[in-house]
Amino acid sequence: MGLLARAGAELSPRAEDADVIVVNTCSFIESAQQESVNTILEMAGHKTSGRAKKLVVAGCLVERFRDEIRKRIPEVDAVVGTGELENILAATGILPAPAKDLPRSDSPFVVLPSRAEGDARAAQGRFSRERWDGAIADLPNYLYDEETPRILATPKSTAYIKIAEGCDHPCTFCIIPQLRGKFRSRRFESVVAEAERLAGSGVREITLIGQDTTCYGEDFGLKDGLALLLEKLAKIEDLRWIRFLYAYPNKITGKLLETIASSEKICSYMDVPLQHASATVLKRMKRGGGADLFLGSISKMRRTIPDLIMRTSFIVGFPGETEKEFEELCDFVREAQFDWMGTFSYSDQEGADAYGLDKKLSVREIEWRRKHLMSIQRQISKKKKKALVGQEFDLLCEGTSEETDLLMEGRTSMHAPEIDGKVFVNDFPAEAEPQPGEFYRCQITEAHDYDLVARIL
Repeated sequence: MGLLARAGAELSPRAEDADVIVVNTCSFIESAQQESVNTILEMAGHKTSGRAKKLVVAGCLVERFRDEIRKRIPEVDAVVGTGELENILAATGILPAPAKDLPRSDSPFVVLPSRAEGDARAAQGRFSRERWDGAIADLPNYLYDEETPRILATPKSTAYIKIAEGCDHPCTFCIIPQLRGKFRSRRFESVVAEAERLAGSGVREITLIGQDTTCYGEDFGLKDGLALLLEKLAKIEDLRWIRFLYAYPNKITGKLLETIASSEKICSYMDVPLQHASATVLKRMKRGGGADLFLGSISKMRRTIPDLIMRTSFIVGFPGETEKEFEELCDFVREAQFDWMGTFSYSDQEGADAYGLDKKLSVREIEWRRKHLMSIQRQISKKKKKALVGQEFDLLCEGTSEETDLLMEGRTSMHAPEIDGKVFVNDFPAEAEPQPGEFYRCQITEAHDYDLVARIL
């Protein structure tokens, strides 16, 4: 969006008003692939019967199904993969270059820093895409920096910063390494410069993201790179909240925990996607760990960081998951008492090692397990939210509620944007109606399963 706007394009939120439509896609799991395809087909309708003259498909679906997209959906004029972002100008026709068969903007001769783990995985064939028809042999190595133009698609007070791209882990359920390439960190100074510029433009909350944020800086030889980065960001005066998502469980160091605990600006919030709790399932996933090890790690986190909020996610229905293994997961969730939790149904993906495993569970059984696990978490969440009634928190107002015009809504530092529950505001001083993007002191007055109700003090 930033590259297009800088080149003179006028961005429109309405597809029916656009001359060029760009569909950015996901290919992580089957439901995301289907949603992407449905959106492409819907947008193709605007080209055949509306104003649009050009349709471009971008993102992960291109890396996975490059040839299939163009063969099966002839309305598509150009495709732009995850390593070819700069080609968007030629693909949309803003630059005078052919829109078909665009070369990759990232040269295979570019030498990037790497981690020993990533090099070992490459030697083992972790990044191979030979079984994918039409996939380009060169892995994506694109990485934006502080000079790359960007347009915030978030509210003005909050922004995401991607600090790394790609992934080297061997998880058997996942094709992200093939879609996004090897793990690579942005330069330390680049991230800080972007954060300073965003803060100067009015952003008060920064969320650091990457396929694995806890490996940040390892490819540059940095030890505890994420902790060092958080310390530096916490010194930016205009920032109010800083958090990071997607922490790999065995990469959480004592230094990282102490850094979070030592700064008011760094949210006491840990997002650690554990994926399962049964040691045997985790071994088949090539994740490692197990319930006892995880409980010990969680206990250490909670001892080190006062009032820690923990979020995790799990996959149910992994090939061969027995009733006993699933019950191990259920028992673990009851004992761990997470503040936030998501559960995904296993999605069989060609190209992932788990695709070749036997003992696949039925869709019906997987869905039952997903609902059962979430019912356990719902009761935990309800109890935890009820305990917050009467307590006071800082609240970031996000404006009128999507549920009803009669309520305002916002978030506390316990709530990561877009993925956690909400705080609905039904009472505030008559002389001071809350303004979006501003912080207020609030008191929790009601609790529901996942959401809270508050009054502004």
